[in-house]
Amino acid sequence: MADTLSRRSLFAAGAAVVAATAIQADEKKAEPKSPFKFCLNTSTIRIGEGQWGKPRPITESIDIASKAGYSAIEPWIQELDEYTKGGGTLKDLGKRFADAGLAVPDAIGFAEWLVSDDDRRKKGLETAKRDMDKVLAVGGKCIAAPPVGATAGGSRRDDPKFTEPVSAVVAAERYRVLLDLGKSMGITPLVEVWGHSASLGKLGETLLAAMECGAEGGAVLPDVYHLYKGGSNFNGLKLMSGSAIGIFHVNDYPKIERGKIVDQDRVYPGDGVAPLKEVFATLKAIGYAGYLSLELFNRDYWKQDPHEVAKTGLTKLKEAVG
Repeated sequence: MADTLSRRSLFAAGAAVVAATAIQADEKKAEPKSPFKFCLNTSTIRIGEGQWGKPRPITESIDIASKAGYSAIEPWIQELDEYTKGGGTLKDLGKRFADAGLAVPDAIGFAEWLVSDDDRRKKGLETAKRDMDKVLAVGGKCIAAPPVGATAGGSRRDDPKFTEPVSAVVAAERYRVLLDLGKSMGITPLVEVWGHSASLGKLGETLLAAMECGAEGGAVLPDVYHLYKGGSNFNGLKLMSGSAIGIFHVNDYPKIERGKIVDQDRVYPGDGVAPLKEVFATLKAIGYAGYLSLELFNRDYWKQDPHEVAKTGLTKLKEAVG
């Protein structure tokens, strides 16, 4: 009798395991595989203090991104510096990223590599080298290279804030110097589109800088908000190849004129009027299969629970991708 009951219990348990496995398999089949990977830019979960918010400790951001389900995180150099100032090492931080299952495909730096002033540009390249060292130490692959300092601060030449725009051809020459520096270190600097820049405010200008630098390995960093802000037509993405994009910043924006919209107006994907469906279809068509990094600066989100913001952002990003 005991043996019979034991065998029955064993068979029942085995059947339950088989059924559970079948259900899990069906669930995996039901969930379509995305052509992209998902990353959290830490600006999305800052602490709401001041115009640009206060960076959250990077250890907190790691926990938030991991629990929300992202496979990567895009930190800012400032956050890496704050970690080491607190006594930590970049090697340890790199281990924290890895242990949390988070890749570091890119980091946000602000070296003045493009400015026309020779001394400032020299110092900018020194800053870029230090920043690349930090990214390499935590296991990163790329670093953003926005046109810092090459934005037209004033509208008139006699305005002390006026900055002479840098042509895309000259930008290509200066990007070559930055790219060679990065390649010697194992890091790829990504020319970033900044819609408010008088130098690299459009996708075409940014792509030209990478194309005409005369070296292999360069890439660009497009951003949905900045493409709109700078007046680039999203159809321009169709003329690119997936390998030309190092990482792609995703956000949405409400119906506000280009001249009036600001970074803080960015909203979750799907909550605005950006043609995201077309953008993602284009990225897939040109063979881009890299990271979509959610980058927001919304002050209302900064006031909310960062875990909920991160989870909501990922859910809406996946829904927008479809």
